[in-house]
Amino acid sequence: MEVFKDYAYYYNAFYHDKDYAAEGRQVDTLLKLYGSNIRKVINYGCGTGRHDIELSKLGYDCTGIDMSPLMIDIARQNSKDMGADIDFYVSDIRTYEPQDKYDAVVSLFHVMSYQNGNEDILAAFRSARKALKRGIFLFDVWYGPGVLSSPPAVRVKEAEDDRYRMVRIAIPTMHDKTNVVDVCYEVLAVEKATGRTKMINETHHMRYFFRPELEFYLKESGFELIDNLDCAALGETGYGSWTSYFVAKTV
Repeated sequence: MEVFKDYAYYYNAFYHDKDYAAEGRQVDTLLKLYGSNIRKVINYGCGTGRHDIELSKLGYDCTGIDMSPLMIDIARQNSKDMGADIDFYVSDIRTYEPQDKYDAVVSLFHVMSYQNGNEDILAAFRSARKALKRGIFLFDVWYGPGVLSSPPAVRVKEAEDDRYRMVRIAIPTMHDKTNVVDVCYEVLAVEKATGRTKMINETHHMRYFFRPELEFYLKESGFELIDNLDCAALGETGYGSWTSYFVAKTV
């Protein structure tokens, strides 16, 4: 499950328009709605640290872990640039052994959908349970009813930063027996100063989930599912919900 190798460098450019501040406020709303006196938060699969920075601005004491060393390097630099005091560590969320206890575990931008096998998702959930005293586990996933109602299609996106102009093509392949979508990313990067080009090919394996199976995995890991909500509207999910937040509490 090694992804975001070379692609990690271009991650910020392709998601420069992602509204991390708004998503941070969503997480804040949900933690306050379903939790109590939550201040210490660990982010499973923190990527470049942008969500952690926004949560830090809202008063949370944040820690972030990610299995990509390059992502963690970028997260540390982003945090430094923003003047945020956040600890970032390289670790796999399936095998992470927490050295501290937290009030909440969050996992955003579909990190849990990268846990393709049943044992993968159980291992990640059990690690999250170890990280909590008594608290809230908040994560989002690709939501099965929405994915099957509106299957993924080929998408093209352009981006640039100070050094590169880039074009990304995302080509999906669905697998009905595993509920996994293979998303092949083809990225062409052109260095502005020299005109040199680089082609990157990575395939990200994304599992879409249904509420009953997640409820079972959570129960097996020491959680009770409280609710699931549409990520865009923070309301009831339906067949138009491509992504969903799930909120669980420790038992």
